[in-house]
Amino acid sequence: MIRHLVLLKLNEGVERDDPRVVEGVAAFRALGGQIPELKFWECEWNITDRPVAYDFAINSAVEDTDALKRYIEHPAHQAGVALWREFATWVIADYEF
Repeated sequence: MIRHLVLLKLNEGVERDDPRVVEGVAAFRALGGQIPELKFWECEWNITDRPVAYDFAINSAVEDTDALKRYIEHPAHQAGVALWREFATWVIADYEF
């Protein structure tokens, strides 16, 4: 199995209630039910206010690297990424477990 972790940070001046953000969150929350490769899916807002913390986290798992590639290329994933690209930056880690 491969764990796919994503931490997203809203750009300066962008708030959680911004309509673009609300749409982006909805798009990512829906992915768990749209992409069959996802064996595990959760995403949620960070609950701490530490300066080094990111704002939104995605924790997911897929079977193998081929499934990860299909997930990344899936149109619903790409649509969500396109939304977030407008107001956030992110870091990713993928590892076997």
